[in-house]
Amino acid sequence: MKLTWIKVIDEQEAEGTLKDLYNEIIEKRGRVANILKVHSLNPQSMSAHMDLYLTLMYCSSPLSREEREMLAVCVSSLNNCKYCKTHHGDALNVYWKDEDKLEKFKRNWREVIHSDRQRAMLEYAEKLTKTPHKVSEEDIERLKKYFDDRGILDITLIVAYFNFVNRIALGLGVEVTDEERRGYKY
Repeated sequence: MKLTWIKVIDEQEAEGTLKDLYNEIIEKRGRVANILKVHSLNPQSMSAHMDLYLTLMYCSSPLSREEREMLAVCVSSLNNCKYCKTHHGDALNVYWKDEDKLEKFKRNWREVIHSDRQRAMLEYAEKLTKTPHKVSEEDIERLKKYFDDRGILDITLIVAYFNFVNRIALGLGVEVTDEERRGYKY
């Protein structure tokens, strides 16, 4: 099965820096995601991508891990990015343990989100994704009711990151497979 529309070097063929990166990723995450394998022709971009991902999604933040995954799924659903919507839906469901709620969230997050804090966060994420040129200081002031400046920065970085990654996945035809979905460390 083709994983993407461009050549990908898999773990068995990797040498040197790429092999070291693959081994490091497997150690940290349990396996190498196709969204990282698509960088295999440019290991430096893979390393930078992985560092940014781990920083935004796993390092200390005013946002919970659940909220970060909610942002990932919200943005990826808005962009109709099956790859990220699937992977991060799996991660979000580690917290929710409710497939029906997850599917409703993917279709329209407003159907399942009742917390004012999360609603504000997701409204901002939607606006920044769909109409970034319309984001204003008023949008940030609304967020300040629920988040400090570091939280607002983290929301913005995560939304921007998933818009970036969605475009890699969509632009290069990165496929999600059932096999790839198994074995991740969340």
